[in-house]
Formats: sequence, structure tokens, C-alpha cells
Amino acid sequence: MRKSTVKEIQIRFDNDVERFSNLDTGQVTTIDATISLEVLTEAAKRIVPNPQRLLDIGCGAGNYTIKMLSKTPNLNCTLVDLSQPMLDKAFERVSLSTTKKVETIQGDIREVDLEEESYDIILAGAVLHHLRDDKDWETTFEKLFNLLKPGGCLMISDLITQETAPLIEYTWDRYGEYLEGINGEKYRKQVMDYIQLEDSPRSMTYQLDLMKKVGFRVTEILHKNMCFGAFGGIK
Repeated sequence: MRKSTVKEIQIRFDNDVERFSNLDTGQVTTIDATISLEVLTEAAKRIVPNPQRLLDIGCGAGNYTIKMLSKTPNLNCTLVDLSQPMLDKAFERVSLSTTKKVETIQGDIREVDLEEESYDIILAGAVLHHLRDDKDWETTFEKLFNLLKPGGCLMISDLITQETAPLIEYTWDRYGEYLEGINGEKYRKQVMDYIQLEDSPRSMTYQLDLMKKVGFRVTEILHKNMCFGAFGGIK
């Protein structure tokens, strides 16, 4: 099946800013969104107690950065997203939470030019599932590793899949039931259709193994509920 282009994904997010702007609920389509927000940022705070610079890739409207700033205030923040309307909203919201520099960069994390070994914390909330083949995953993880300072951490919250076909089918069935419970069968089909069109998720095991392969010395599993997980690596 043909997958969405980067441009097509950008256009969808350009028109979906408000849905990504609720810090209390997070993403409604994401199981345990508020739990993932909490554990990811709290873990980052404990791994890097005195961070100076934060990079948020696929930042959306800024929920993960705002949550991080509630725990470690006054970070210099770099926000990267495909969507300029998302970045405008994120800048507006994040600027209220820090007295330090807030920089926004419109673009694809695979292509934007950033200084290596310059970030204490990298947050990747609901973004990496847009990667495609194994090479794409590996080169992106290598880039994120290189952007971190030694001792820094990459914290991921994302849509994931399972390793075996029966469990893949089971978790998608369970997720479909979850979506149906939110807003009926039509909503279930709508979300499932755009996942099939846009996304290429990998399992948590795949990503943890890939972190080790590109150089992360420690990986951590923080939370998992069916087809969503929160996890990370320390350089």
C-alpha cells in the first residue's frame, strides 16, 4: 500500500493544531497519553538532573516540552516539526513556561541541521512511527544519538507494534475497541485508516535493540499498554 508523503502528513497536521494542544488529556487517540507524558518527563529529569538544552522532535503543539518545563524550568528549548501552525502554537505556549531561548525549526528531523552533542534531553512524542524502512530507522536513531551530550537521554512515547502475527492482530483489535469506545465505529475506521496510510510503527523490542546498536549504553522501558509505549535510552 502507498504511504503518505511527508508533505501530505504536514498538511494534515497543519489542520489539526487544537487537538494537540490539551496538556490535561494529551492525545485522545493515544492510550495512556497522560501517563506517558508524566513518566517520560519525570524519567528525563532523574536521568539528567540539571539539563540546559532540550530538543523536542515532532513537537506538535508543545505538550511534552511544557510538561518537561514543569519539572525542570528554564531550559533552552529547540522545537522541530513539519507543521508551521503547530510550531507557532508550540512557541506561544512554551514561551510562557521558560525565560530561556525558544527556537523553532520547521522541517523533517531527518533533514534539519543541528549541532552534535549539544542536547541534554531529546523528546520524541508520537513522531518516530512516521519513519519507513529499516535504514530510515537506523539513520534517524544514529542522528539522535549524535545530537545528545554524553549522559543525555532520548525519551520516546509512541505507537508501537508487536513481534508476532497473532499478537499484532490482538493488539490492533484491542485498540480498535478502545477507539470505538471513544466515538463509535466510524471513528475507529477513521483512525485505523490514517494509521495504515501514514504510519510504519516498529515494536518496542526493535527500537530498544536499535538504540543499543547505534551506541546507547543503557535502555529503559517505562510504560507499555497494548500498541503504545514509553521508553528511552541514555548515551
